[in-house]
Amino acid sequence: MTNHVPNEARVIPLRPAGARPGNARPAAPPRQSSAPPAVKEPLWRDLVGDVLRRERLAQERTLKDVADAARISMPYLSEVERGRKEASSEVLAAAAHALGLGLGDLLSRAQGELTRVTSRYTGGSRRGASPSSYDGLCLAA
Repeated sequence: MTNHVPNEARVIPLRPAGARPGNARPAAPPRQSSAPPAVKEPLWRDLVGDVLRRERLAQERTLKDVADAARISMPYLSEVERGRKEASSEVLAAAAHALGLGLGDLLSRAQGELTRVTSRYTGGSRRGASPSSYDGLCLAA
C-alpha cells in the first residue's frame, strides 16, 4: 500500500481580501440600495432567433428544410434560432426569405417582441414614459 498525497493546489493571495490596487485604505463595504435590481433586457439575437423559430414551427417546417432553402448550414441556423450566434443581415434576410418573410417583417416582429417583453419589466406600456420615448425601430450601422 502506498501513501498517496493528494495533488491539491495551494492558493496564495497576492493582496488581502477587499484591498484594491493602488489604494492604501481598505475597500468600503458595498452600499445597500433600496432600488430594485436592474432588469436585463433581452438580447436582439435572442429575440430574432425566437421569431425565426416560431415562424418555422408555425409553418411545420424542419430546420433542414429552412436551412436548405436559405442556403445556410443547419447547425448555424439552429444556433441563430437559439440566440447563440449574432447573424449577419445577409443570413437573417436569407432565413426570413426562406420562411416567406421579408427582412423588414422579421425585424418588425422582433421589435414588437422587444416592446412586449420590456413593457413587462416596466409595469405596463412605455407610451408616455418620457418625452424622448420612441416606439419605432431604429438600426444603426
